[in-house]
Amino acid sequence: MMTEEMMKQLPHMMSQASHVMTKPVATGTMMAATGFAAGRGLLGSAVLRSPLALLAVGAAGGIAAGFLLFKYQKEIVEGLSKVTGMGKDLALHQKENLNDLMAEAEEKLEGRSTPPAPTTENPSA
Repeated sequence: MMTEEMMKQLPHMMSQASHVMTKPVATGTMMAATGFAAGRGLLGSAVLRSPLALLAVGAAGGIAAGFLLFKYQKEIVEGLSKVTGMGKDLALHQKENLNDLMAEAEEKLEGRSTPPAPTTENPSA
C-alpha cells in the first residue's frame, strides 16, 4: 500500500525519471534492463540454465536466420552492392576535397596568386 507521503512524492520522482531518460547512457541501460526482464519472463529461467535447451534455441534461431538469408539473398546482395558503391563514391569525394585543400595550403605557403587548374569529375554511375 502506498502511503500519503509516497503519493505526494510520486510526481517529483516521475519528473526526475523523465529527466534521466534524456541521457543516452541511461536510455540504453533502461532498454537493456527491460529487454532482459522481458526475455527472462518469456523464455523462463529453464532455457537460460539448461545447456540443451539453450543449444536448441540457438539452432532454431540459426535455421530461421539461414532461411531468411536464403529467401532474401538477391535483395541483400543488391543492398550491399549499393552501400559499397556509395562508400567508394564517398572516398573519392573526400580524396578530391583533400587534394583541393592541400593545393590551397601549398598556394598560401608559396605565395602564388594563380589558382590551381580545376579538376574534372567523372561520374561513376
